[in-house]
Amino acid sequence: MGIMYKKILAAVNEHVNAEVAARYAMHLAKATGARIYLCYVAEKGIPDEAFRHAEESVKRLFHRAREMEVDAESVVATGSPAAEIKKLVLSEGIDLVFTATRHEDVNKRFYEGTTARRLSLSLPCSVALVRVVHLGRIHPGKLLVPLKARMCHISEWSYFTAMLARSFGSSVHLLHLTRPASTFFHGELHMSTSEWEKKIPHDISGFIHRLDHYGITHEKKLHPGRTGRNIMIEAAVKRHDLIIMGASERGLLRSLIRGNPVEEVLKETPCNLIILKLRHEDT
Repeated sequence: MGIMYKKILAAVNEHVNAEVAARYAMHLAKATGARIYLCYVAEKGIPDEAFRHAEESVKRLFHRAREMEVDAESVVATGSPAAEIKKLVLSEGIDLVFTATRHEDVNKRFYEGTTARRLSLSLPCSVALVRVVHLGRIHPGKLLVPLKARMCHISEWSYFTAMLARSFGSSVHLLHLTRPASTFFHGELHMSTSEWEKKIPHDISGFIHRLDHYGITHEKKLHPGRTGRNIMIEAAVKRHDLIIMGASERGLLRSLIRGNPVEEVLKETPCNLIILKLRHEDT
């Protein structure tokens, strides 16, 4: 359970959403002691005003990193954002990339054809895809983490969650969505901690063990149903500030054919959202 992130890259552009995502990245870098790369890649033919907004964003973020005493480097390049960021990831050995969606991407099928999706699928490092709904909630007090019975990259997922929670002083709320059983479940099921822990799958138990290792307190809840709707209802009713979900490469590809809860939450989330495409193997 050692340090996983030594170099974090935040993809910056002229949109405010990207700057919010970069601020999440900076706080994670602060908590992990990582160096952060603030990277803006100008596409060919970009309007002068958009270029100016992006440069100003990079300057603001770099100044903020200095205030936070985070080791930072600004990178400005021209070309294809996906291609240039991939080059930088390979040349610098980046561990994690933060990239934000745009408002106009929401109606596209899992953001097909967007830079954010290309980065999620093509980069050799981990990717945090950020959807910003509330610009004013960039310091999340309550994190909602939906968990499923079979999970991959548990070590990294728990590390990411713990370090982000630590950086903001956030409370962590774990939501285990199970297959409904009409003879047992009648809406939300409330259990004591000991009852909950007896029923949780091995992977989730491992996730919780790692959060405990990092000293992160958490609230646990069992809820019937494996749909994105259950996640969104929980986030809205309990007024969570940020959802952190995991997505495997297989899940991302399968969503192109028939959709999945990740895509559902991406489109309809009531609060800010981070979808993790993780690469670090469990240890």
